[in-house]
Amino acid sequence: MKKIFVYIFLIFVLVQSPAFAIKIGLQTGMVSVKVGSSTDASIVNINNSKILYTLDGMQNYEFKAYKNLIALKYKKDYYNLKTNQIAIIPVSSTGFVRAKNRWYRGELRIININGKLNVINKLNIEDYIRGVVPSEMPSGWEYEALKAQAVAARSYALANLGKRASQGYDLKDTPEDQAYGGASAEKLKTNRAVKETESVVIIYDLKIIPAYYSASAGGQTKNASDVWTRDLPYIKSVPSFDDNIKKNGHGIGMSQHGANNLAKQGYSYPQILRHFYKNIQFARIKQTYYK
Repeated sequence: MKKIFVYIFLIFVLVQSPAFAIKIGLQTGMVSVKVGSSTDASIVNINNSKILYTLDGMQNYEFKAYKNLIALKYKKDYYNLKTNQIAIIPVSSTGFVRAKNRWYRGELRIININGKLNVINKLNIEDYIRGVVPSEMPSGWEYEALKAQAVAARSYALANLGKRASQGYDLKDTPEDQAYGGASAEKLKTNRAVKETESVVIIYDLKIIPAYYSASAGGQTKNASDVWTRDLPYIKSVPSFDDNIKKNGHGIGMSQHGANNLAKQGYSYPQILRHFYKNIQFARIKQTYYK
């Protein structure tokens, strides 16, 4: 996992790291996968950074597990790439990659683990959050609620880097971690909310917290110890402002419906987050965008 160094600067805290790229598991344990790119793309051997082939844009290509390696199907034949992990990187900086019938920013990685393929989207954290916010919260909701969602999702992601390292990625693209629909899910309104909160995270004791949230808590959120075996000092039971909504989720941390209701009452996103997470501060991460 990446080390994160923290510095106090006025109200905010500056958190510095070499680069905040995140790896999201899109498909796991596959025999074969079909992927592509909106522009021409390079197949790169991750083990030695050598370019193996160039793929044509707007075409689907099939990759298959071949023992502990990866094979590429071209026309009717399979060609052994003689490596267990590749990256598919668009030649153009404006290109998108495709998997699961969705478009994604960044690059795709395909790795062979024990004879099965995992498909991974590696991208910058801010581009990742663009695909999370509209997948986790309706884009038509209150703007300050969307910004609160962006900050909570960014904090959760960065606090969980390396969570699923044994599978070659950090987080899944499902609600088991955070729902993530890639560029295909993006909306102008949610992208603006991500941009206006760029780099902002929630911290406690100079560490980024995993800002847990759920759809609704049914009137009152729970203490972490009510659900898990340990207490968290920044997670306390508070009114969830979602009494009219049936409980949906673990009820820990921010209620998404509650955040939207508070936004309707004029709460700003920092006020919403300070209501649901206690004894916290806000920080800005200083990013070096990976290439």
